[in-house]
Amino acid sequence: MITFDLNKEQQLIIKTAKEFASGEMKDIARDCDENDEIPKKLLDKAWKMGLANAAVPEEYDGIGMERSAITSALICEELGYGCASLAAAIMAPSTFIHPIIDFGTEEQRKKYLPIYGGEKFAPAAAAVHEPGFTSDVTDMKTTAQRKGDEWVLNGTKRLVAFGNSAQHFLVLAKTGDQSGLANLGAFIIPRDAEGLTIGDELEQTMGLKPLPMAKMTFQDVIVPESDHLGGEKGIDGRRLINSLRVANSALCVGLSKAVLDSCIPYAKDRIAFGEPIAKKQAIAFMLSDMHTEVEAMRWMVWKAASQLDQNGDATKATTLAQHYANKNTMLIADNGVQIYGGHGYIREFPLEMWLRNARTLTVIEGIVSA
Repeated sequence: MITFDLNKEQQLIIKTAKEFASGEMKDIARDCDENDEIPKKLLDKAWKMGLANAAVPEEYDGIGMERSAITSALICEELGYGCASLAAAIMAPSTFIHPIIDFGTEEQRKKYLPIYGGEKFAPAAAAVHEPGFTSDVTDMKTTAQRKGDEWVLNGTKRLVAFGNSAQHFLVLAKTGDQSGLANLGAFIIPRDAEGLTIGDELEQTMGLKPLPMAKMTFQDVIVPESDHLGGEKGIDGRRLINSLRVANSALCVGLSKAVLDSCIPYAKDRIAFGEPIAKKQAIAFMLSDMHTEVEAMRWMVWKAASQLDQNGDATKATTLAQHYANKNTMLIADNGVQIYGGHGYIREFPLEMWLRNARTLTVIEGIVSA
């Protein structure tokens, strides 16, 4: 039977994330964007509250909540409502942690989960995005060739969140000659691995500016089989990519809801030609469409996350959710700027920042995982 009811644990984590977003994130979002930095104490507090490491089992020094794509999507939406940049930073380690929980061998879980399950923010990074006009996860240019009991990685990754400070990286690479997610492998690589070069300068982006992103180059980096995620069995590439798409879409929902909730009271208060602009038919229709799309985006994300939790093939659902969320997030953010008029273009208001963040969310994936 289909239900949209959340269990008590999910209701509690939503309440926690909502309070954190409104009480800790919103007030500093603009300063973080202007200064291109994120306070360490904010990340540590979010980590201690279990927002990024909720699914790490208690035996590995984690919170111990049941691993759930829906729960992760709920957290991403609430934090994305507070600030997409800060939300991406808080949830970035999940892109390292969740695949280890889902696909890692018992030895890999024992080795890595305790490192990222404590009370202090311990940056780990996933290297997914690649340079070029398009970055196609089904045809990675970064390759991993097997040689005996080892793998040799070559290639380049860009926009690696916390690449400047992470001590371990989860690197996605093509393991065979054919394209497709069946030939997608994941490898855990330490920062000091021989042949790994991390750019000295952070990459400059249009949006998500506070999130530190780095470029990485792999030249004959040797990875033992013990750090090939999943061992001989490897990973389910389709499930991993679908998880990234759900999280990205959930951030978009949160950002879009923030735009809508800002525009409604502004349109009621802004007087033009003797009456609130909310009474103008063009503005009223715009707000109505924004509200409709936010609701539709959320249900599509929940459906995709639900299919992930049921261990089915969620590729169609996650692809549709990502496409719909990305398209409408840009539309909603742009309409928000239009509703604010001239105020939408100045930094006193968050609309221009939200528009930049929306654009960045729609062109990169692999920052957060559901």
